[in-house]
Amino acid sequence: MVKSIVFAFATATLAVLASSVSDAAPLMRRAASGQTGALISATEYCLFLPPVAGGDIAKSEDDAVAFCNTAIASAPNARPLPEGFVQKVNFVKNEEKGYVQITGTINPAAYKLAASDEGGQYDNRAPVGAVCAGYSSFVQITEPQDGRFCLRCCKNKGDCPVNKSEFGCETVLGGVY
Repeated sequence: MVKSIVFAFATATLAVLASSVSDAAPLMRRAASGQTGALISATEYCLFLPPVAGGDIAKSEDDAVAFCNTAIASAPNARPLPEGFVQKVNFVKNEEKGYVQITGTINPAAYKLAASDEGGQYDNRAPVGAVCAGYSSFVQITEPQDGRFCLRCCKNKGDCPVNKSEFGCETVLGGVY
């Protein structure tokens, strides 16, 4: 009889633990909501920005979220980009190296970013869990003080330099602004 009670207790405990584990999975997915961006063309793209208007770029590196200029299926939880934030966009697709890139200018005031914000970098390491749909890595530098941004999504990690953010968009990714 004692063996039956112990077995019943162990079975019930395992059932509760299994239930807890399966309940935890959706919570982890919710935590990653808005962490998927996309770069398809000059008319379909996302940028990572602070989760709250007026946030500091560098201080939000761990919790930034994706904002897209239009609804994109591969970035299902992205927010709409603030109207007037992106001023100019230049799109490049490098078939040989397997990356896509946009560079351009921004109006920081459209998202209440401080004109004195020197900016920062978002990539696969920060915000935590962030990805550019369809690519293994990405790097984005946003420079409100200079009114520009750059984003590259790469098939090969080596084509997305993530260790040079202090050099700025023009040096790190080149491009047209």
